[in-house]
Amino acid sequence: MSVPAGIIGRVEVTTEPPREEQAPPRRRRITSIEVLCALLVVAILAQSWLQDVLDVPALRTGSTVFVAVCVQALPFLVLGVLISGAIAAFVPARVLRKVLPRNTSAAVGVAGLAGVALPGCECASVPVARRLIGQGVAPAAALTFLLAAPAVNPVVLVATAVAFPGKPEMVLARFLGSLATAVVMGLLWARWGKLDWIVRRALERMPDAEGGRWRVFAETARTDLVESGGFLVLGALISAALGVLVPQSWFDVLGGQLVLGVLVMAVLAVVLALCSEADAFVAASLTALPLLPKLVFLVVGPAVDVKLFALHAGTFGRRFAVRFAPVTFVVAVCCAVAVGAVLIGGAR
Repeated sequence: MSVPAGIIGRVEVTTEPPREEQAPPRRRRITSIEVLCALLVVAILAQSWLQDVLDVPALRTGSTVFVAVCVQALPFLVLGVLISGAIAAFVPARVLRKVLPRNTSAAVGVAGLAGVALPGCECASVPVARRLIGQGVAPAAALTFLLAAPAVNPVVLVATAVAFPGKPEMVLARFLGSLATAVVMGLLWARWGKLDWIVRRALERMPDAEGGRWRVFAETARTDLVESGGFLVLGALISAALGVLVPQSWFDVLGGQLVLGVLVMAVLAVVLALCSEADAFVAASLTALPLLPKLVFLVVGPAVDVKLFALHAGTFGRRFAVRFAPVTFVVAVCCAVAVGAVLIGGAR
């Protein structure tokens, strides 16, 4: 039986596979690093014009303080984020889990000292602690490491020594105060902490990072540098503003009222939320204050601040954060004052 040619043509047309539609090209997003580079280029090209516009003594003083804080802190910040990225990529959490004793109290002490060997910034220590809990490490030991790693590592201690030249007691006081804060909080959690305060997803085992170790290293270092660099710039701006806008008599009052100075610097550490590799340079720029309030600033900052509260709430749950943050604040202030009273007293 013959089929009309027109029907065959129609069948061939209908059975032809549809053409694939090309997806519209994705728009390239401008990153924060590119914006920062563009601003630096503009500042260099318009340097003479900016000098004419900003030729005011107060602004010159503020800009000097801002540049000094950033330039001194930036090398330590970069070194810190590189080490943090290397740990995230090449040091599995199971390494620390294997060396921790089974006894909770002993594990807390070892976890505190492990912060010296496994440094990391505040933001990087939160997922590490989360991974440790997911791999079966006692929460008390994991939380001790969370507080110790960003505060007692060699990068932070060297940065503190550079920020306070000729004052080795300041470096020792920061180390002991921060380590005592981490260990005390670990022991308090071992005694009174409850797993019900931590959300269930934080207790589950985390999958290993995908994409290769070098990619994890690069992404972790880039993310920490951008975030920490932003807080460094903010801290330098506030430090410069305090030196220019706040009357010197106010700092004299804080210098004469030791208790008030301790409380103000403790609250300032929570609000500024500086990176631990850079906070020593901001504290050192406040020359009118004694060393004890500065020590409180350096011990409280890496332990509890506004960004860490948000990270803790998002990782471990709000019920955990609203209990952990206030207790950590009180413990950090008490440990810093106790250590500072013995090592530095009322020195400037």
